Amino acid sequence: MTRIVLIPSAYLPSLGGVEEVTRHLALSLREMGDIVEVWTGTEDSVSPPSVVLLDGITVRRFPMPLPTSNARAALHFPMRAIQSVRVMSSAARIARPDLFHVVCFGPNGAYGMAIAQMARRPLVVSLHGETFMDDHDIFERSWFMRRSLSRALKHAAVVTACSRFTLTDAEERFGLHPDRGQVLFNAVTIDPPSGSTGCAPNPLLEEVGDRPYVFALGRVVEKKGFDLLLRAFALVAERHPEVILAVGGEGDALPALRRLAGELGLEARVRFGGRLSRTQVAEALAGANVLIVPSRVEPFGIVILEGWRAGIPVVATNRGGPPEFVRDGHDGILVDPFDTPAMARVLDRLLADPAERSRIGEAGRERVVQFAWPETAAHYRALYTSVLATGHPSGGR
Repeated sequence: MTRIVLIPSAYLPSLGGVEEVTRHLALSLREMGDIVEVWTGTEDSVSPPSVVLLDGITVRRFPMPLPTSNARAALHFPMRAIQSVRVMSSAARIARPDLFHVVCFGPNGAYGMAIAQMARRPLVVSLHGETFMDDHDIFERSWFMRRSLSRALKHAAVVTACSRFTLTDAEERFGLHPDRGQVLFNAVTIDPPSGSTGCAPNPLLEEVGDRPYVFALGRVVEKKGFDLLLRAFALVAERHPEVILAVGGEGDALPALRRLAGELGLEARVRFGGRLSRTQVAEALAGANVLIVPSRVEPFGIVILEGWRAGIPVVATNRGGPPEFVRDGHDGILVDPFDTPAMARVLDRLLADPAERSRIGEAGRERVVQFAWPETAAHYRALYTSVLATGHPSGGR
């Protein structure tokens, strides 16, 4: 039995890839007999610490302030940071973890590294594309975060990444030694989430009605490429007048995306579903004709695994991690999101060919079992065992 503290950049009730990875890793480790806590930041970095039980797992939230350019706030940063570290140190004395595991490096990583060093416990760092996918480009703007990540990559006992693409970025820009990182692909539960979503029906499916639809899902931000998808869909919309483009997710780019849909004459052909629960996402995937992931860059793309699980054909960006596990033309189709005509041709072909959709969807359904959570969690657990066997605290070479 190992005592593990997972420290993600975000956690439930927030929805996203990191939250899903952390939740299922925690649940899988608990099933294997380990004692797991999840520590993450408070919503605004000034709210008081809190502790709750979610899925039977202790979740602690701590303020994790960062330095700021505001002179008055900067004056108070050292005091606030020291207070947060003290509170986390007190929690560490209660939890008595054998190791700390930072999942997606943000302010959580800076504080997690500090606590691991103070507690003289090993630190594991898992990268999920945060160095190039952060909505606010924090690693470009903050010297503190750049320095913290470089130090963590140097001192961590183990560094993992969700793709070779992500690992290479850490090596080239943040000083990770080439032989210190390893790739551990993300995973998915083989059975889709189920359960009542409440009295209200799925808002996206209610808007789509009984029409066929192409589905896209993610944070509605520039890097996810939904604007590129809209332009490609505009090229095939007249050839498939019955088909709707359904986009699930919320984000700062949503108003601009709505305006673009209007400029392209697609107001009646596009539905924006906003925030969807895990069950609602599974429902939307189950009814879709095609799932498309048009990101300008994508570190991995857990939604690809969810599309495979649903047995629908997946079209994914060829920029970033997806080419490392999607077998182009077999269990998915890779496309350059910046090549609008190429993306349009792929959509046109799939929408016109039910047999092709079925073939690719079935290949994905067969493939997804290779990305099941029990196996992936066992890989993480083997890493923990190896780290603890060395007997050294946080600190690589």
